[in-house]
Amino acid sequence: MAETAFQIQYRREFIAGFEQHQSLTRDMVTTEVEINGNQATFLIASSGGATAVSRGVNGRIPARGDSLTQTTATLYEWHDLVERTKFNIFASQGNARQIMQMTTMSVINRKIDDDIITELNTGTVNTGTAVVATPDLFDKAMTILGNALVPWDGNITALVTPAFMSYMRRSREFAGAEYVNARPLQSGETAWNDQVKVYRWSGAVWVVHPGLPGVGTNAEKCFLFHKSAIGHAVATDGIQSPVGYDEKQDTSWARCSVYMGSKLLQNSGVVVMNHDGSALVAA
Repeated sequence: MAETAFQIQYRREFIAGFEQHQSLTRDMVTTEVEINGNQATFLIASSGGATAVSRGVNGRIPARGDSLTQTTATLYEWHDLVERTKFNIFASQGNARQIMQMTTMSVINRKIDDDIITELNTGTVNTGTAVVATPDLFDKAMTILGNALVPWDGNITALVTPAFMSYMRRSREFAGAEYVNARPLQSGETAWNDQVKVYRWSGAVWVVHPGLPGVGTNAEKCFLFHKSAIGHAVATDGIQSPVGYDEKQDTSWARCSVYMGSKLLQNSGVVVMNHDGSALVAA
């Protein structure tokens, strides 16, 4: 005899859906806190490639001016607002208020990354035709930065797709114990993570990001860049994340807001690594 009227058990704790929850790029760029106004101006100062001179026949040392370039990032407001009625919260599974706050923060953090990546993608220096990632491809990008006098000073970031990292992990130079102290195939720290896990190889910080242009195709855009090449401006109060309850409408809400803007400051400090990741996608 078949049984009927089974009881369904619902798990109280919710399981977070697969999405990026944290900004992966904000700490890798130059950040300016804007107090008032909708623009932040960054000053790029250099000698302009000047060379040393000898004292003139008149006995005086020729004077010159410095190269001072001001680049402005315009701030825009970005919001995400989620709202649910009290009855919906009462009747729903899981901690609805916590879910609302978590998802709205995720939306804004992804927007921060999108803003920075959009500026990185305006860089015009690249490695040429898209190829599968190898240490040689990284070395080419590294050499391009070096030829442009970009200092290898610990502020270089390799922002790559999951496919790029997968190919790199297959190389002996990247994963072999004789080349590195922290072996990625042992620690797993180079795998995609929605929080920044710093992994250093060949003097660069490696960050895997699933939201880069062309991800999963034969035209992926990965980036090797210096922190001083990209500016990111944000309002003084940073990310706002208020929650509240509207008695009149009997609704709970969670809002996340940020006033921000990003700008490419030095084109020579960004190299676009054109990558073919098409072979490592779902069938």
